[in-house]
Amino acid sequence: MNTFVDKTTETSFFLSDLIGAKVFVQGKRVGKLDDLLIREHEKIPEVTHVLVSRPFGHKSLLVPFELVETLGYGKIILDIPDITSFEGEPEETQVLLKDHILDKKVIDLDGNEIDIVYDVKLVQRNRKLYATDVDFSKYGLLKRLGLRYVAKFVYHLAEMFKKETISWAYIQPLPEKIGSFKGNVKLNILKEALPDIHPVDLADILEELSEEQRLAIFNELDTEQASDTLEEIEPRVQRSLISSLDKERVADLIDEMTPAQAADVLSALPTEDAEQILHLMEHTETEKIESLLEKQDESIINLTTKHFIRMLPDMTTDLIISAFRKFAEDADVVDYIYVVDHDEKLQGVVSLPDLLMAKPGSHLKDIMVTQVISLEEIDSIEDAREKFSRYRFDALPVLSADDVIRGVLTYRDIMGLDH
Repeated sequence: MNTFVDKTTETSFFLSDLIGAKVFVQGKRVGKLDDLLIREHEKIPEVTHVLVSRPFGHKSLLVPFELVETLGYGKIILDIPDITSFEGEPEETQVLLKDHILDKKVIDLDGNEIDIVYDVKLVQRNRKLYATDVDFSKYGLLKRLGLRYVAKFVYHLAEMFKKETISWAYIQPLPEKIGSFKGNVKLNILKEALPDIHPVDLADILEELSEEQRLAIFNELDTEQASDTLEEIEPRVQRSLISSLDKERVADLIDEMTPAQAADVLSALPTEDAEQILHLMEHTETEKIESLLEKQDESIINLTTKHFIRMLPDMTTDLIISAFRKFAEDADVVDYIYVVDHDEKLQGVVSLPDLLMAKPGSHLKDIMVTQVISLEEIDSIEDAREKFSRYRFDALPVLSADDVIRGVLTYRDIMGLDH
C-alpha cells in the first residue's frame, strides 16, 4: 500500500525512497522520477525542480517543485496543464542529487577516513523541499540495493549499521559547471578542525581524493602540518601534489624536515624539479641532503639478487616438490617460485605454502597468482621501501619495461640500508 504525503505537512524522506516513483499528471501516468535538482541556498540547498524520465521516444520533463501537488513513496502528482511546455533537460550548471551526489566520496572528520554518499536526506517544510543531510551509512547502502527490510531488521536487531549522516552545512560549495565535474563531494574542512587530524591520517585522506580536492585541502594547512603531512604521503601522490604547488612553498615545507625526510620527498620527484627546490631551500644541511639523494638515486637493480627459483608454467608441482632441495640450494629467495615464459617474462608467482598445498599433478600455471605486486627497474630505493612497507612481502620481483624479470629484491636488503 502506498503512503502519500501532502505538501502542507513537514515530512522527511530519503532520496532513494523517491527515485523511481511513478509520476502522474491529471490522473495519467507520464513517467517516473529520475532525479531532483537543487539550488544551494545559504547552508541548506533547496530542491527547485523534479526531473521525470519518460518512455523511449519521449522527452524528459523538467518541472518546478512548486508544481508538485503530492510527494510520496511510490507516487508523485504534478499540477501542470500541459506536458509539452515542461519538456527539457537540466543545464550544465544545475545540480542533480542522484547523478552528481550519490556514490561520491566525502571526508568523515570524526573517523578521518573516506566514506561514500549512499543516500541524501530530504525535509519538506512550508511547501518547500530541502536537502539537509548526506547519508553514508551501510543502512543507506542496503536501502539502495533494494534490501530495505533487511536493513531495518539488521539495524533494529543487531545495531550493526548505525545511521550516520552529515549535515549539508558541512559540504563545500559545488562547482558551477557541475555537469562536467568528475570529482567527489567534499566536506567543508574547517581550519580549526584540521590541526586535530594526525598527519598520517590526513595523508591517507589526501591519497584518496582527486587532484583538485587534494590541493584545496592541502592549501588550508599551516606550514608545519603541511610539511608533516607531505612527508607521509606516498611518492606517487607526492609528485602530483608538489607539481601543483609553488616551488617556493615546497622549499619552505621541505625546510621543516630532517635531512633524511627531505631526501625521501625530493627523491620522489623528477631530477630537475628536485634540483630547483633544493636550490630554493634554506636548510643548513643541504650538503647532507644532496649526499642522501645521491645514495637514493642508486638503481635498485644493484641491490637485487639473481639467485631465485624460476620455473616454466607447465612444470608440475610434484616435480618441483621432489627436487625442491636442489632448486633451493643456491637460491637467496626460497619463499616464492617465479613463473616465467621462455623469454623470461614474468607470468605469475607461487608461494611455498601454495606449492605444498597444491593437488598432486597440478601445474604451476594452475595455481600461480597472476596479479603480481612488483617493482620496476627504474624505481628508486625510496619507491621500493614504500612498496615493501605497504604490502609486507618478504621479496618483490624487479621487472623491465617489457616484464622481463631482472632480479628479486628482498625486504631484508632494502629495509636494512642505512637511512
